[in-house]
Amino acid sequence: MSLEIKIPAVGESITEVTLAQWLKQDGDYVEMDENIAELESDKATFELPAEKAGILKIIAQEGDTLEIGAVVCTIEEGEAPSGGDTKANSSTSENVKEEKSIAASESPETYAAGTASPAAAKILREKGIDPSTIKGTGKDGRITKEDAEKAQPAAPVAAKSETKTAAPATAPVITGSRNERREKMTSLRKTIAKRLVSVKNETAMLTTFNEVNMQPIMDLRAKYKDTFKEKHGVGLGFMSFFTKAVTTALQEWPAVNAKIDENEIIYSDFCDISIAVSAPKGLVVPVIRNAESLSLHQIEKEIVDLATKARDSKLTIEEMTGGTFTITNGGVFGSMMSTPIINAPQSAILGMHNIIQRPIAENGQVVIRPMMYIALSYDHRIVDGRESVSFLVRVKQLLEDPARLLLEV
Repeated sequence: MSLEIKIPAVGESITEVTLAQWLKQDGDYVEMDENIAELESDKATFELPAEKAGILKIIAQEGDTLEIGAVVCTIEEGEAPSGGDTKANSSTSENVKEEKSIAASESPETYAAGTASPAAAKILREKGIDPSTIKGTGKDGRITKEDAEKAQPAAPVAAKSETKTAAPATAPVITGSRNERREKMTSLRKTIAKRLVSVKNETAMLTTFNEVNMQPIMDLRAKYKDTFKEKHGVGLGFMSFFTKAVTTALQEWPAVNAKIDENEIIYSDFCDISIAVSAPKGLVVPVIRNAESLSLHQIEKEIVDLATKARDSKLTIEEMTGGTFTITNGGVFGSMMSTPIINAPQSAILGMHNIIQRPIAENGQVVIRPMMYIALSYDHRIVDGRESVSFLVRVKQLLEDPARLLLEV
């Protein structure tokens, strides 16, 4: 008796997912609760477990977009083969024998030779390569995903001249590789694209800039970083200072922490700070809840935990849902200045940038200081110019005198 494996419900707002990768192959024996596939939604990646032990029969292919409840595979009755071979041999042995005998009569190779795995087949289709032209390095000559990734399309054969009097080609000679490849957009990337375009079209977004002298924070970190790490088990970074400064300023300028809901403005008396993190599959924005009540070391621990989960694609929907204000740090990639796009439905986002030694005037003297440009993009429908500029000036004031963050003045 076979069991249909369907796409489970993974969140209230998620109606479809993409089958990112099969972790097992068609015909493999799988154990109950063993992960057999990776599913990708517009918010996170999930693993699909087997609901019973048996022989896997794949229905959906990698890259397919599937609705919640759609059947992706079935698991047939079958026992685990002896000798550690995960291929089914109880229900398909006769068919295998027959295929092997046919292959033997036609070719000295096995029936699996030239057969691509589901992942390899997808890659070869995208490259436009015939699997029969590839020599597989997998078991019995099977074409593996690595074989497909290494395969290159055959160079086109130049057409022979039909007559000896044909005119010579006048096209310029182009040297170097000119290969192109197509990749289907992931659900996450498609959602990011839609959200960014929506924000640009539906908000009155403006950006205001300021600069921060980072010397006081750098001096404080240099003095206490070893003691801080020894006591709390986590490093003292810049992000905790920015988060603390932002939560203080948000409570003084609540419109920057608000959002529009149809004809109403919702003001939050808490600060759920979204931290933009670059993950392998795209930008994700996990949330630090009630950041206004956390100390510097608690914020640092939250950031490390969420960033690690993001890199490992382990963030849950709940950890990325909500948020009243966002901080993004393009400085880690070398950005000197940018206009970050608001993370809807929030009303503002703070952009951090790289720290550059620059000459500035200080007490009537030109001195060299480590300076950072900061940018606040905001929705002018909610936040007025006075509020946005005052908010950013307050953040600058707190960062340039970090003792204020500890004394709350």
